[in-house]
Amino acid sequence: MTLWAGPDGSALVGLLAPPLPPAVPRCCCAADDCYPRTHTMEEIIEDPPTSAVLLDHCHFAQVIFNSVEKFYVPGGDITCYYTLTQHFIPRRKDWIGIFRVGWKTTREYYTFMWVTLPVDLNSESSKQQEVQFKAYYLPKDDEYYQFCYVDQDGVVRGASIPFQFRPENEDDILVVTTQGEVEEIDQRNQELCKENQELKDSCVNLQKQNSDMQAELQKMQGLQEELETLKSINKKLEQKVKEQEDSWELELLQLKEQNQKMSSENEKMGIRIDQLQAQLLIQEKEMEELIQGDQDKTKQLEHLKKENDQLFLSLTDQRKHQKKLEQTMKEMKQKETTATKKQQELTDQNFDLTRRLSENEFICKTLQKEKEKTEGENDLLKRENSRLLSYMGLDFDSSPYQVPASAQGGAQQNPGLVYGNPYCGIQESSYPSVASIKKCPTCNVYFTDGMNQEEHTFEQHGQVLCLDCPVCDKSFPLDQKQIFEDHVLCHSL
Repeated sequence: MTLWAGPDGSALVGLLAPPLPPAVPRCCCAADDCYPRTHTMEEIIEDPPTSAVLLDHCHFAQVIFNSVEKFYVPGGDITCYYTLTQHFIPRRKDWIGIFRVGWKTTREYYTFMWVTLPVDLNSESSKQQEVQFKAYYLPKDDEYYQFCYVDQDGVVRGASIPFQFRPENEDDILVVTTQGEVEEIDQRNQELCKENQELKDSCVNLQKQNSDMQAELQKMQGLQEELETLKSINKKLEQKVKEQEDSWELELLQLKEQNQKMSSENEKMGIRIDQLQAQLLIQEKEMEELIQGDQDKTKQLEHLKKENDQLFLSLTDQRKHQKKLEQTMKEMKQKETTATKKQQELTDQNFDLTRRLSENEFICKTLQKEKEKTEGENDLLKRENSRLLSYMGLDFDSSPYQVPASAQGGAQQNPGLVYGNPYCGIQESSYPSVASIKKCPTCNVYFTDGMNQEEHTFEQHGQVLCLDCPVCDKSFPLDQKQIFEDHVLCHSL
């Protein structure tokens, strides 16, 4: 006797032959030398997820197959109708396979088709699903097969009643029975219906108990895991407690030693406290003296603040005076620059005068040579004149011709000439003597012996050839420029 899931989720009882050994599953391509594989409509080769889960661990009531025929005609497509229960959620890799009756694992499928995921799981129309198997991929023998819904974990979630693939035109077998056999069959059917109803009720109860047991089993597994974790934590805590107890014993010994040390130190501290109290009295007296001294210093500080204000005022005045001195220093520097320029101009003038003086000296030497030459000629003429006068028997003093005063001077110098030296008179009347010609080396002015060259130089050029202090009345020569600058700097200190 074997239990099957009916179209409405109810349990059905049927008599089947002992399970046959599992047949080698055929590939959906129907080739004799090919291993099992799966072809979709686009002929994409992909194996479905399977597992070695035994039948005892499968949940056949989560997907219910509807309208499953007892036999299907070979050579035609078949449509598999199924309903998803409330507590089952389909996934992308779920599939429906055709299995030969007597299978033990989901790897023994003959052919399969992928399921279509519903759009909305909450609607009733989405619960009713179907999948179509093409005739080319279906079995060709007359063995018993069934539909099985397998999720992506390889676990069976639903199974249909067995069916066959055989022709429809088989000859029906006529069975002749008596009235008594019919009554026995009816009575047997009634008993079977009662047993079936009882089995249905027990199946429902068993399903509820199974679901409850599974929930409890899951809870127990969770509790077992928590228990194991708690045990491991407990072991760790016990180990830590032992370590902590050992450390506490060591700390206790250390604390006892420290207590003994603290007691001895407390005695010492008592003596030290007495000493500190005596020192505190002394320090209080010193503190009173320091407070009195602080008050005196506060008064001194106020006095120093007043002095500081006065010094600040005087410092402000000194800064103003310093600014004036800086301004004066700037003016002195400007004057120094002007004096430097003047000194440079005077140096240039001095160089020019020196050049002119050398030229004048050269002219003077030339004139002296000409003078000596002229005096020699004059002596010759005087001797010639005196010779001529003596030759003529004339005396210079008895000559009827009176020579002019200038000529007289010349005649006195040349008594040998009757009329005197005509050239000498002209020269003496036209030009002064060379010895009487003098020239100023600064302004190139010529003057005679009657003029004092030193007075002219002092009056005309004395102020230019010295450096005057802009602060006081002192003057310094041009060659003492550094002394002049140091003197001016002393006024700014």
